[in-house]
Amino acid sequence: MSTPAKIALRPYLPADAPVLAALFRASVAELTGEDYDEEQQEAWMAAADDQAAFANRLSGLLTVVALRGSEPVGFVALKDNEHIELLYVRPDAAGTGVGAALAGAVEALAKARGKTALTVDASDTALGFFQHRGYEAQRRNMVPRADTWLGNTSMKKALGEGR
Repeated sequence: MSTPAKIALRPYLPADAPVLAALFRASVAELTGEDYDEEQQEAWMAAADDQAAFANRLSGLLTVVALRGSEPVGFVALKDNEHIELLYVRPDAAGTGVGAALAGAVEALAKARGKTALTVDASDTALGFFQHRGYEAQRRNMVPRADTWLGNTSMKKALGEGR
């Protein structure tokens, strides 16, 4: 088995919007099926239907794109230097360190900007990923999307020494 190419991180560019919208939709469609039904997935993916609104959302957050070669394989968006708003990995790159590189980058950014904790509303699919990184569950949420509800868990990680 070959070693995956090194992951590079860079800031979001407006030209990334169409690729990241497709990556977002593919990630939800292919990675969340064990935790969410088709109706829930469709409602979730609808967040990227309006590409201009999706692009504006990413532009309004501190968004970092992960690349393998020149290909975007994931992205993370940080709100107010303290809340992970979005973290998605292309399905064929899941489990290869892309999510960890993105989470590590925003954790370091938040800490460097004086934040002592980082929060996320983790999907059921991402819950284990964030727990493994030291995030602790705070509360369970039911979020309305179109005519359905999606469950997620608010989590928090202290950004203290050695974390």
